[in-house]
Amino acid sequence: LKRVERGFEGEWAKHFRCTERGKAASQSTRVCKSHQSFVSSDLAKMAGKEQGKKEIFTYEAPWDIYGMSWGVRPDKRFRLAVGSFIEEYSNKVMILQLDEQKGEFQESAVFDHPYPTTKMMWMPDKVGNRPDILATTGDYLRLWEVNYSGDGGGSRGTGCNVQLMKLLNNNKNSEFCAPLTSFDWNDTDPSIIGTSSIDTTCTIWNVETGQAKTQLIAHDKEVYDIAFACGTEVFASVGADGSVRLFDLRSLEHSTIIYESAPPPDSSPLLRLAWNKQDTNYLATFVMDSSALVILDIRVPSIPVAELHGHDQSVNALAWAPHSHCHICSAGDDSQALIWDLQALPRAIEDPILAYKARGPVNQLQWSMAQPDWVAIGFGQSMQILRV
Repeated sequence: LKRVERGFEGEWAKHFRCTERGKAASQSTRVCKSHQSFVSSDLAKMAGKEQGKKEIFTYEAPWDIYGMSWGVRPDKRFRLAVGSFIEEYSNKVMILQLDEQKGEFQESAVFDHPYPTTKMMWMPDKVGNRPDILATTGDYLRLWEVNYSGDGGGSRGTGCNVQLMKLLNNNKNSEFCAPLTSFDWNDTDPSIIGTSSIDTTCTIWNVETGQAKTQLIAHDKEVYDIAFACGTEVFASVGADGSVRLFDLRSLEHSTIIYESAPPPDSSPLLRLAWNKQDTNYLATFVMDSSALVILDIRVPSIPVAELHGHDQSVNALAWAPHSHCHICSAGDDSQALIWDLQALPRAIEDPILAYKARGPVNQLQWSMAQPDWVAIGFGQSMQILRV
């Protein structure tokens, strides 16, 4: 495979592990019907390459990158927010905008953030008629309002001003707080955010009033991630007790354990969770220090419908394709980002269909909802967006 452009670390490769397993080289070019959506875009990209279109854009930050989020608004193409990972109180959040003519990222704003952001998300406003808001978690859930003056009046950069809009705290009687590990912004009703915490709880917030709608003890140990299904009522969480738990806001008296990494007390923590928004029967998660991605079908609890073994080291991040019911991307310490086609389920999935090799361990991964041809990864001080 030819490289996209000289000097880049690599590109999405479509032969990867076949040759490692001694298969004939010709097998690397096989394409089944389930790959058609990617293949058609590949043909378009090949034409684009001939015209000199770049397939990879890189931004180098002055600090290690951890938090990352694609913009959703249609009037802000190629906008991302990234957060620093600095082991001290004072951290940074930067808003970046790709200048498509120059082919480089411009810094629209940089602002201070207490502690590293454990997660950040733009308001899921697909139309662009709501306030432009970025949410972050760390010690608390914070909402930041972003305004574009058009006159370069931002914190630093090109015309973007960021102000703290709300700080949401459900423990006002104590000077101490339990750090928030993650959150999810509800796609159906953007007034709802769910947060997860090391204090074993999940909290559902009304961000318009700044009040907690409900707070529940979700796990026996720390909760590491939370994700809404389609709609406003059902969400799932994972945590240090090694379980995936399903909740319904209409009936919080009980929850359903749909998967455990191992029978207690031998269970290992589950770190991240993602819900397939195109087919909400499917969830994905992974175990701490594991190289496998676990795919769950909530109609068949307890037993994974698939385990994807493509990484050589620990998986760190995952993201479902926002435009497809059967594609998912994973990234890990082996510096790889892998895209998998799950259309053959429940048959075994042996290999990913696309692979990208970064310059270092990938700790962050986001698939753009507004521009589903693009995936963003973070490794070290680098952020790259890759055309799929």
